[in-house]
Amino acid sequence: MNSPLIQLLVLAGIAIFLILRLRNVLGTREGFERSDVVQPRTNTETRPEFEVIEGGPDRDVIDHVEENSPAAHALFSMKEIESDFHVGDFLQGARGAYEMNVMWFDKGELAEIKPFLSDDIYETFAEVVETREQQGLKIDAEFIGIREVSVADATFDEDTGEAEIAIKYVAELTSAVRDSSGDIIEGSTTEIKRQKDTWAFSRKMGTDDPNWLLVSTDA
Repeated sequence: MNSPLIQLLVLAGIAIFLILRLRNVLGTREGFERSDVVQPRTNTETRPEFEVIEGGPDRDVIDHVEENSPAAHALFSMKEIESDFHVGDFLQGARGAYEMNVMWFDKGELAEIKPFLSDDIYETFAEVVETREQQGLKIDAEFIGIREVSVADATFDEDTGEAEIAIKYVAELTSAVRDSSGDIIEGSTTEIKRQKDTWAFSRKMGTDDPNWLLVSTDA
């Protein structure tokens, strides 16, 4: 066997060896594949950039009351009893309850709101409505909107599970009192007045009844 043939066989063997090494390192490719595709991580790989930090402050509470205050502790206790209780959602419900109660009270139609009033509040409202009717007076009111709704205070009785949340309202409305002849004797149907109230709602946590009852009003 002459020398050129030996050199050719040696070079061919080296080429085959290099090809096999490259296949082991790079793998095989079939069809059209982009060379810059990054394979997704498997579930077994750690990703420290997505670590969840537990034990942080509950923004649902401290966004509405001062952290470490008695009101905050009361709200935390409520959430421990009912995991689906959220202060933000409660405030939205309290906003709607205010408008509903004010307007039905002004109309004198308490049957619509009786399920949401404590017995004491219902009796007080009923006495006012009855007195108006006896005097032939009617309220002509239009609700403009609520400018502020916030948590004023909160308490929780761990022994009874009774929760109470006081809400501060700042609302705007027009209100006029008409006599039996329809004449305005107080207020105005065009002048918008700002009304400030603090109402307290109560409910026993952990029960099937989801309704919060209005238990006090402090204008």
